[in-house]
Order: sequence, then C-alpha cells, then structure tokens
Amino acid sequence: MPAFGLMPLSSRAMAVVVLLAVVAGVAGTLAWQVQAWRFGRQLAEQARLHGEALSQLNLEQQLQASDQTHYRALNDAQRDQGRLRDRLATADLRLSVLLAADDSAGGCPVPAPPPPPPPGVVHGAPRARLDPAHAQRIIGITDAGDQGLIALQACQAYVRALNR
Repeated sequence: MPAFGLMPLSSRAMAVVVLLAVVAGVAGTLAWQVQAWRFGRQLAEQARLHGEALSQLNLEQQLQASDQTHYRALNDAQRDQGRLRDRLATADLRLSVLLAADDSAGGCPVPAPPPPPPPGVVHGAPRARLDPAHAQRIIGITDAGDQGLIALQACQAYVRALNR
C-alpha cells in the first residue's frame, strides 16, 4: 500500500480523468466564446442605437435651423408688407398700372391720360394711379402669397431633411 493511503490509478481511470479535464476545458472555452459572442452582439446593438440617436439629434438640429430660417423669412416679409401698407396709407407711395394705348379696359372707359409732360421730364408708357383702398387690397393679397410661399419653402426643407 502506498504512502498516505492513495491507491494507484489504473490507466483506464487515468484516461477518464484526463478526458474529463479536457471536456471541462473545452466547455469552459466554449462558455467564454458564447459570452464573447453575446457581448459582441450587445456592443453592436449599442453602437447601432447610438448611431440612430446621433442621426435623430442631427435631424432635430436641422429642422430647428430650418424653422428659425422660416420664422425669420416670415417676419421679414411681414415687416416689409407692413412698411409698404404704411407708405400707401400716408400717400408716401402710390401704386399705378401701365395703360395700353389700344385697350379699352374690357369695355370700361379709362380716363384719358394727362397730356405728356414736357420733353426730358418723364419717359415711358402712360400710367393710371390706383385708388389707395385698392392698393391696400393688392398688398394684402401679395402678403398672403408671400406667406404661402415661405410656408411652402419650409415644408420643402422639412421633407428634404427627412429624406437625408
């Protein structure tokens, strides 16, 4: 009997022990490999989510800049239209239309233009002044048109930003 009460192992038992050690090592390695695959997938998912968040933030910034541009353009147009209305109201500015010499204005008689000014003072076709109330209505129509165009440009910028 050997010292310390150990019995010699048979070669078969030794092979089983070695085989169990190899299987345990392979199982441990596979477990680490599976963990690495899971961790890699998690990292890829986090990177994808981070990229989407950055894209969303970039889109929001672009839309905010577009909104600010639209707001400025709208304010500028409204300010300019207000000035124009004020100038028309104070008779500082008068709107006029060109008169065609051969047009009878659709059956409505148009007053004859004043006699031509002395040579060298005014050149061009005869014109008729518009009544200030009509001029104000025309300015109101152009104001609505300007606002519509600015809103259309804002919508187009929004769609372009979404399609990027």
